[in-house]
Amino acid sequence: MTVPASPRPNPLTVPTLDALKARTSAKWGRFEPDVLPLYVAEMDVEFAPPVRDALARAVATGDVGYRTGTAYEESLVSFAAERWDWPTLAVEHIVAVPDVITGYTDAITLVTDPGDAVIINPPAYPPFFSFVKGAGRRIEESRLGADFRIDLESLEAAFQRATTGGRPAAYLLCNPHNPTGTLHTRAELEAVAALAARYGVRVVADEIHAPLVYTDASYTPYLSVAGERADAFSLMSASKAWNLAGVPAALLIAGTDSTADLARYTSVPRHGPSQLGALAQTAAYTQGGQWLDDLVAGLDANRHLLGALLAEKLPKAGYTWPEATYLSWVDLSAYDLGGEDPSEFLHREARVMLNSGPTFGTGGEGHVRINFATSPAILTEAINRIAHVMG
Repeated sequence: MTVPASPRPNPLTVPTLDALKARTSAKWGRFEPDVLPLYVAEMDVEFAPPVRDALARAVATGDVGYRTGTAYEESLVSFAAERWDWPTLAVEHIVAVPDVITGYTDAITLVTDPGDAVIINPPAYPPFFSFVKGAGRRIEESRLGADFRIDLESLEAAFQRATTGGRPAAYLLCNPHNPTGTLHTRAELEAVAALAARYGVRVVADEIHAPLVYTDASYTPYLSVAGERADAFSLMSASKAWNLAGVPAALLIAGTDSTADLARYTSVPRHGPSQLGALAQTAAYTQGGQWLDDLVAGLDANRHLLGALLAEKLPKAGYTWPEATYLSWVDLSAYDLGGEDPSEFLHREARVMLNSGPTFGTGGEGHVRINFATSPAILTEAINRIAHVMG
């Protein structure tokens, strides 16, 4: 008699609450023990087995020196061909960098000068604002539409403002978008590429969440679009999809007409990723596909659970249905909090920590970002606590 194989566990239900509370990283280590954290982009999972084994092997053998070779770059090339039907990505156009934020900041400073504009679509990931400003560039906003998709008319107007007088400009595109979980379509990206070509704007695409896409949507790498703007850049990493924030690494990818810029970039000595970061992410891309599929299935169940909980317990909340990522953008402005930031109120009164909407820029007032990459039990308890204090 053949015994059926037991189903693989949902990675989000493996760590116990006690094990999570014992963690010292930001998500569980920053706030009081009674607070349920659904904020910073860490997931409540253990390592994918191939990643765990790669790191354990490196530590056991002392293989923790300086990174060399192109195994990391090659792993993304293979993953992109298999998962995204992108067979033209080449190792020669990829440079390993310490992390995505470093990569997009470097790319922006490579193609613009101090005082030049960088276009951003708020509400947007808060480091987009802080690191662009820190690099001495000014921000030109093109707010997302009411449906949280790119507003092409607004984007063109921003491109016009940014390039007035013939100045260089860059567009920091988030694909998939954080915090809304919006997945830009091929047609939208083609339209972006056409506008960028018309105005001479250099696109820098942060695509760190690309592996976290649900089955009812489809991810298109910006550099793969028809009529691609070949002088663009993309940043990719396994850190979000496999929960590797503590062992960071990223890959800066140049479009075919950006190779001269890439050569200039690599001609200056700079740090790349650590050996452990590169080993972990190489293992994720090459051997972590099944674990990723199990994770996305668990996240899909959670996004449905979150929608159902909000509809039942917080019916005045506006829930943005994410097509990708493990993040949800929730509008609580219909609840009277006296103008207080909802995240501050909920931290104090419900003992639940969410990301503050106003930190995501224009359009963030009255909103919170919920990280639903946790167990269904923790997610349910958090929403119950919120509903209890919201009235």
